[in-house]
Amino acid sequence: MKLKQLICVPFVLLFFLMACQNHDYSPKPRAYFRIVFPEKHYTSFSRPVPFAFKYPTYAAIEQDKSRDAQKNWYNLHFKQFNGFLHLTYYDVSGKGEYDEMVEDARKLAFKHTIKASAIDQRIIHYPEHKVYGIYYAIEGNTASSVQFFLTDSTKHYFRGALYFNERPQYDSIAPVVKFIKQDIDTLIATFKWKN
Repeated sequence: MKLKQLICVPFVLLFFLMACQNHDYSPKPRAYFRIVFPEKHYTSFSRPVPFAFKYPTYAAIEQDKSRDAQKNWYNLHFKQFNGFLHLTYYDVSGKGEYDEMVEDARKLAFKHTIKASAIDQRIIHYPEHKVYGIYYAIEGNTASSVQFFLTDSTKHYFRGALYFNERPQYDSIAPVVKFIKQDIDTLIATFKWKN
């Protein structure tokens, strides 16, 4: 009888060991790289153009060299994040042209409605610098996360649009968008017309 018990003990132990194993396997979610943000430091944009503003030192300001680019068009290149803030400037010759540009800015922001989960608008109002406009914060898997325009309501019109050279995945770029939005807010708060 003792021999039978001795033989059964290893089988019982083996049975308990196999029963304790966890066979539920689920794949781990895809991981994203840790994003290291640079310290916030700003410098002045001082070129012979009708406007001035401050932009982050970790971004490079480049003349827009696209086929349709005009004289006072620039790109603020966030190399670390593979993103661009496209900046365009127009002289305004009259109320009709001004109204058309404001409507175009609205249309360009709201064309992202198909993929956007929300589009928030904020009025920009700095009367001491004669800077007015609208800021569009676009949430969701859209090509552009932020768009805005600035004007003096008479002869100047300045527009910005943030794009990334990546497939839109809002959940993965949200921290970067939040970080760059602070830079865009600084650009707008420090924006001035030179004449």
